[in-house]
Amino acid sequence: MMEEERYRETRKVSFISIVINIILSVAKIFIGISFASKALLADGVHSVSDIASTVVVLISIKFSQNPADERHPYGHGKAEQIGTALLGLMLLITGLTLIKDTAGNMITGEITVPGQITLWIALISIISKEALYQYTVKIGKKINSKGLVADAHHHRSDALSSVAALAGIAGARLGYPFLDPLAGLIVALLIIKISIEIIKEAVHELMDGIPDEDKIVKIRKIAENVSGVKDIGDIKIRSYGPHLIVDLTVAVDKNLKVIEGHQVAANIKNELLNSDSNVEDVLVHVDPWQEG
Repeated sequence: MMEEERYRETRKVSFISIVINIILSVAKIFIGISFASKALLADGVHSVSDIASTVVVLISIKFSQNPADERHPYGHGKAEQIGTALLGLMLLITGLTLIKDTAGNMITGEITVPGQITLWIALISIISKEALYQYTVKIGKKINSKGLVADAHHHRSDALSSVAALAGIAGARLGYPFLDPLAGLIVALLIIKISIEIIKEAVHELMDGIPDEDKIVKIRKIAENVSGVKDIGDIKIRSYGPHLIVDLTVAVDKNLKVIEGHQVAANIKNELLNSDSNVEDVLVHVDPWQEG
């Protein structure tokens, strides 16, 4: 997929996401304050963080499109992983802030029964955010964007937090007012859990961790089937946004001429580039094969 088309898809999803989140965050924060629901207020703050995270993803993907230059010979693809890590950090701060606020209300005893309208707002939020999750994750996988997929999970966490808010509000209205701030606390813990998972994945890729063990198996199988390959040594993969750079060592007959060995390497590179559109470059190291 061309980079411009990829960014166009991202921009479209981001615009829809931002509009929906602005409407939801304003509604949840206003109704949460006006009708005394700590859980809905916490959920509204979560929606605000969704807006910021979508903007971060959009900017990072745009920046990652910049071509390679003298100082960045592999391009700027890792900008997307940096944006994803920032998204996770924003979520973590949001979760910790909500824990402080909701736990404080439970300790001080500032608990009130929320109004009926808060139930409807929470229900609308669940439906709209789950739909937004499904749409965003579909496009994210289509264009192979880790940032967009992470943003989709942010939407899913908002949908789940709205479920917790709905349960807490309903419980409070049924005579258990402590359930509303308790639901807010559960929402905060859920946000923290998701944020840590997002940060761990982004850091893993920034440190050139293996993107997917299955890809190693696939690459090995393709390389083994290339004529002239006697053995496969190390296989390493690095992620640069949606792109992959493959580094592998192969053994060829020690009696081959240098030019013949280079041709085997070129054939491996072509096979791997044609096998996966996400593979941006392949570095093949050729060693002489020693039988036994």
